[in-house]
Amino acid sequence: MTDDKILPWLLDSDVSIQYQVHRDLLNDERPDLRQRIATEGWGADLLSRRTATGHWGRGFYQPKWTSTHYSLLELRHLNTPSVPEITETLTIILKHHKAQDGGVDPHKTLQWSDVCINGMAMNYGCYFGMPEDDFVSVVDFLLTQHMPDGGFNCYSNYKSAVHSSLHTTLSIAEGILEYANVGYTYRLDELKRAEQGCREFMLQHRLFKSDKTGAIIDKKMLMLSWPSRWRYDILRALDYFRAANVDYDTRMDDAIEVLLNKRRRDGTWPLQLKHPGQTHFDMENIGAPSLWNTLRALRVLKHFGKMENGKRRRDY
Repeated sequence: MTDDKILPWLLDSDVSIQYQVHRDLLNDERPDLRQRIATEGWGADLLSRRTATGHWGRGFYQPKWTSTHYSLLELRHLNTPSVPEITETLTIILKHHKAQDGGVDPHKTLQWSDVCINGMAMNYGCYFGMPEDDFVSVVDFLLTQHMPDGGFNCYSNYKSAVHSSLHTTLSIAEGILEYANVGYTYRLDELKRAEQGCREFMLQHRLFKSDKTGAIIDKKMLMLSWPSRWRYDILRALDYFRAANVDYDTRMDDAIEVLLNKRRRDGTWPLQLKHPGQTHFDMENIGAPSLWNTLRALRVLKHFGKMENGKRRRDY
């Protein structure tokens, strides 16, 4: 597949891909395409799997990955418009699934909330336009979990973690970004400082390396997956920095180089990894050219100025 065929290939796919290609690669906002995500293709398929209980799967968090939580996260990443079914489900979660600490909690028998789940819930809950008041207790909870090294760790409130996790840190950064994007203001300055701490934590690790030894933290962080679920990888991290309109930082060099080297001769990026678990359906196959990874890689490289006319810049 030559470079001049990549865009037609992307545009001849699911409407969710079409919408994001127009928005992110062609600078052409297409609300008509976004509205269609709820009525055709992958978005409509996911919405159709919601049950009479108001949930997907067996409830808020079971099983992975067909639960309500991960179904809403997928719908958010598809850029699905808010529809009554989603609003109804989110109302159930935000009213009936909070722990004593104020965080969203799928385990009603536990007294503490999972930090990472709350970052993801803030991400999709804000994206789908739930009232700001629903997130006051979530914001209060998350700010109590901000760690001295700048990031977050899902074990911070019940296993005495002493160092932040890239997985959790990225989920919180994404959630704060969406909270700010929709215009919510409650403790916003504190959240923005926390988000800046998250960015610095990721950059101190050059997005995938130990800040002490320089060793790769986990080789899976270098593999291109979709959907990412709660797991961290370099493409998801770079796409967050793009979405946050962060300027290029030389500490991204190593991750960008890995990403560039994963591009195949046909101009696409592959799907390298799927996270084990039950799914509603598969959007793509491991080893095959990936629409999602190609779209995300191209918009990341475009944002950071690492490609010209669809090709790798000669000075990089």
